[in-house]
Amino acid sequence: MSGKFFWSFLLLLTVAFQSFTEREAFHPYHVGSVEINYNSKSRTFEVTGRFFLDDMENGLGKKYGGAFHFNDEKYKAKLNDALQKYCSEYFKLKADSKFLKVNYIGYEEDQESVNVFMESEPVAVPKKVETAVSFLYNLFDDQINIVHIIVNGHRNSEKLSYPNRYMFKTF
Repeated sequence: MSGKFFWSFLLLLTVAFQSFTEREAFHPYHVGSVEINYNSKSRTFEVTGRFFLDDMENGLGKKYGGAFHFNDEKYKAKLNDALQKYCSEYFKLKADSKFLKVNYIGYEEDQESVNVFMESEPVAVPKKVETAVSFLYNLFDDQINIVHIIVNGHRNSEKLSYPNRYMFKTF
């Protein structure tokens, strides 16, 4: 009888622990970061966004339909196409009141996160930088994006919580 009790207890314990390992339990907070760094040599803004892999897969899937899977080579072209469109819609950049063209460069997986790379057209050293960042707002109404703007070594950071997407800094 004690053997049945042991196996029943073990089964119950296993089920209980598995309920804590669902995908959302890994990161109950929906946070991303975007660094906008002015490179004085190239006179461009180099932009890096960092997000959880599964959040970005789900955000792209909700926006464009279908499945997206990082860490799978057969999805690479599909991911690049979707990320290019996604970035152009959910990221805008202005320098001294002029919208800048921002080009999607590519992405890189980093274990549980994805880094998305973009670069602006050349511009003179700005006195005022404005941005609209709404990555993953199409998926989560509690999304937070931490945004860093760096010009000539001066770093200004702000937390943008859904639905706020706008930030400007003067240098």
